Amino acid sequence: MQATINQELPSIEAQALTLGKIFSDDYRFEIPEYQRPYAWTTEQVAELLYDLLDALGEESLYADGSNDEINNRPPYFLGSIVLMKNKNAMDVVDGQQRLVTLTMLFCALRELYGNSDRGNSTDQFIRQQGNVSLGTHDQFRLTLRQSDRGGRDDRGFFQNNIQKRGALNDFLDSYQPSPYDSQHRMFENVRYLRDELVQIDEQRRDTLERFIVRRCYLVVVKASDQSSAYRIFSVMNDRGLDLSPTDILKAEIIGKIDENRRSDYTDKWEHIEENIGRDNFRDLFAHIRMIYMKEKARGELSEEFRNGVLSHVGNNNFIDEVLTPFADAYEIVTRLDYTSAQDAEMVNKYLGHLRRLDNSDWIPPAMAFFNRNQNDTCRLIQFTRDLERLAYGMFILRVNINGRINRYARVLQAIEGENDQELFEALALSTEDKNKILEILDGPIYSLPRVPRPLLLRLDSLLAIEGATYDYSTISIEHVLPQNPGQDSEWFTRFPDEEEREQWTHRLGNLVLLSRRKNSQAQNYDFERKKSEYFQQGGVSHFPLTTGVVNESEWTPQVLERRQKRLIDCLKSEWRLD
Repeated sequence: MQATINQELPSIEAQALTLGKIFSDDYRFEIPEYQRPYAWTTEQVAELLYDLLDALGEESLYADGSNDEINNRPPYFLGSIVLMKNKNAMDVVDGQQRLVTLTMLFCALRELYGNSDRGNSTDQFIRQQGNVSLGTHDQFRLTLRQSDRGGRDDRGFFQNNIQKRGALNDFLDSYQPSPYDSQHRMFENVRYLRDELVQIDEQRRDTLERFIVRRCYLVVVKASDQSSAYRIFSVMNDRGLDLSPTDILKAEIIGKIDENRRSDYTDKWEHIEENIGRDNFRDLFAHIRMIYMKEKARGELSEEFRNGVLSHVGNNNFIDEVLTPFADAYEIVTRLDYTSAQDAEMVNKYLGHLRRLDNSDWIPPAMAFFNRNQNDTCRLIQFTRDLERLAYGMFILRVNINGRINRYARVLQAIEGENDQELFEALALSTEDKNKILEILDGPIYSLPRVPRPLLLRLDSLLAIEGATYDYSTISIEHVLPQNPGQDSEWFTRFPDEEEREQWTHRLGNLVLLSRRKNSQAQNYDFERKKSEYFQQGGVSHFPLTTGVVNESEWTPQVLERRQKRLIDCLKSEWRLD
């Protein structure tokens, strides 16, 4: 596929290329300094890796990696990247996250092959090898942004620790936490890839790499100047005028309803869409698809919806029997809008805790259960309580999207089968899970990506006497014992042992919530000044978690030990982790 536009306009070219072609001497990529730092977490990396493994398939037929078998696999598209030619390479206008992550995948594979011929082959996707006769020298195929005013050197960090052959294993074993999020993400993600690939059979791992470089494609869009590149980027990311999957399904579904009833059903459809909102309406259809199919989406929403939902309920029954009741359930669980004669606030409380999580995978089982049990408040309280425990357990364990989808599929099956014992088992945490959660809670919880804020808000709600509401425009997390105390501060007197000081810095007992933005100067105040000037606004702390610190007369390892135990015991009791 190739298209060139040149009508008194800067040239624009688009091609679908295999990753083997992209990571070759034909291209060298540079991340411009104006780009944001690398930001993907293990969540996105896990999704990419397991999407590739799913696309490869499980058939032992492909284990030998023979050319015919690999080449007969359907092509797999990984999206698009937008490039602009600079003096020496191609600037990456859009696509940095994928290119960096794919490079890390190649690096992890190469290190597992060691110094073998297979390792040499994989190394060629990471760096161009110099040739004396051609006058070329070794250079990495992807170069990250180098630095910013804060002294970050992502380029050197990536090259020396990940791209450089033979460096990765030592890096993973000896890594010291970086002050830069981008570098910590690189460490976490390449460690995740290495650890996952180690568990894959060697032959399948070899076949996976062959599949990636031969049958996986990116659409490469190249522009000759910066304005054209950004115009392309804007158009590709502007969904405002796109015909959405729900628009397509609407035309198909209503078009098959008797003509004399179409107007009424059009009004019903549009009323639901307007009430929920256009973006949420698409999410509603994705959640309904999950309820019926009970597996991760692998194709276009409209196509999967036809095959997985409409084929079971039919177009004529869909709006009345599926869309309307599930839209009601969706509104209840996302807007905390459950009502009943008594105890409705308990149900909405647990839904509120769920809504703080960094994923919405819990919504389909919640919708399915509410749809069947809306008038049984007692069952709803028990279900939402158990669902909240499971969801937070997986959140703290950093279970990836595939693990979450599989677990929630079990919950959906039990709901559909109306088997209370199966539902209880599907929502339960194993003894191993409970022990691991407790171990994580007692560790440097602040270092876990995306976990601290929801966890601290959940903990704060347990400490509140009559519940807690959080409608502040800003909520920040503060360390009582500072992360980097000044050498002349009292913190070195209270915590003279450096190892003990570092051990406590990022743990639950040392963290509080503030209803204000962080103040970099105030963060290093001595304890008494921090309490009076920083932890309170107008002489009052809005969070019970913080009030507990304000009421302390000193801040020492002994106080932290007591506080840490109390906080973990609160979570242990609430989530039944013993």
